[in-house]
Amino acid sequence: MLKYQQDQLPVVSGHLCISSKQNKKWVMLFNRKYISVKISESKMKQRNEELSLLLEMSNFLSISMDLNDILEGALAKVLEHFDLDAGRIYLLDDESQSFYLAAHRGLEPGGLETLGFDEGFSGRAARTKSFIAQHVTELADKKRAGLLLSKGFRIIICAPLIALGKVVGVMNLASRNIISLDQNRIDLCIAIGNLIAIAANNANTYELLQCKIETLKEKKDTIKFFAYSISHDLKSPAIGIHALTKRLQEKYEHFFDEKGKAHCDQIVKASEKMTALVETINTYISTKEAPLNMEKVKIKEITEEIRDQFHSQLHKRKINWSEPDTLPEIVADRLALLRVFQNFVDNALKYGGKDLLKIEIGHEERDGFHIFSFSDDGVGIKGENKEDIFELFHRNETSHGTDGSGLGLAIVKEIAERHRGKVWVDFGTSKGTTFYISIPNNHEIPG
Repeated sequence: MLKYQQDQLPVVSGHLCISSKQNKKWVMLFNRKYISVKISESKMKQRNEELSLLLEMSNFLSISMDLNDILEGALAKVLEHFDLDAGRIYLLDDESQSFYLAAHRGLEPGGLETLGFDEGFSGRAARTKSFIAQHVTELADKKRAGLLLSKGFRIIICAPLIALGKVVGVMNLASRNIISLDQNRIDLCIAIGNLIAIAANNANTYELLQCKIETLKEKKDTIKFFAYSISHDLKSPAIGIHALTKRLQEKYEHFFDEKGKAHCDQIVKASEKMTALVETINTYISTKEAPLNMEKVKIKEITEEIRDQFHSQLHKRKINWSEPDTLPEIVADRLALLRVFQNFVDNALKYGGKDLLKIEIGHEERDGFHIFSFSDDGVGIKGENKEDIFELFHRNETSHGTDGSGLGLAIVKEIAERHRGKVWVDFGTSKGTTFYISIPNNHEIPG
């Protein structure tokens, strides 16, 4: 017969009694300042086989993220430890209406690939979150009882698989022999069931995550292909339209009236804008995709190159250029850093307004980063979210009437993040804007 042995320890004043020998050990431990015990799985198995099995099961369940491997391997270990003959693991389907067979050993499915949530002792174990063990002859489903008896099984067990307080499945076990159960063995079976449930949940989550990653990768590849196609396919027609219109103006302008001449000018300007936009898109794509060429970069050389590039505008508008006498040499991608400085200065000149009088570059080292600042005393950026201005194709209210693609600051953000830094902005209280970019000072040149 099925035996259930409940071990009872004597209780005194609400505390478990411990033998004098055990008590001395605990007193010794309490009197020490610290305890140092070398971990040995073999000795743990000798002292406490149940805890050793839980440790072994935890290690096994953490090895793989494949649901089938997890369930098959765990079921094999359970059968071996409890000396049982067959087992099945059912998992709850997405609608939580029934269980589907996810793993089995020692007994073929035989028409029991699915179980209803309200069906038999498995459903009862799931609904009540209870460990159930009984004789096969006591099963209410006589057809199933006959099938199990024909295979020689005498005892069946069902343990609900519970993760985060929710039943995610059931583990059915069967034995051809009468077995003894005590509370420790029942608790161990329940604990193992919970471990299996958590591992199954993690495996399902991992599978869903992998599917989403693959979907995102496909979308990214599609977007990348679209961006490349658009940028390359638009460039040639734009250049062609520009060249043909210019030639038309040169050779036949004397045949046009004022309206015709104006139309030609509009076509030329539109094709120039299209070509510039395509070039900017290509720059953004290369910023995201091209590998960084890390090298030693003298920032003083970068600022000199930028100042020379914008010299005519600075001189014409009488804008004062200010930078520290000494600037560091850092490890970064030189071309990328040149684009950052170029974008910040170009941004100040474009949107600073007619009263812009100065552009100032600053530098400091803080918390392991080189921090470069770009300040101006222009009209500033009003009513803007500090994060939004770094998004793709963002154009603020001061951009109206000013040429631009809305990609410049998005390129700067991408460069900063690929260097493991960040970019941010501060708006002046009345006027002026300061942009910052941080670059780690621990970058190394690849060997």
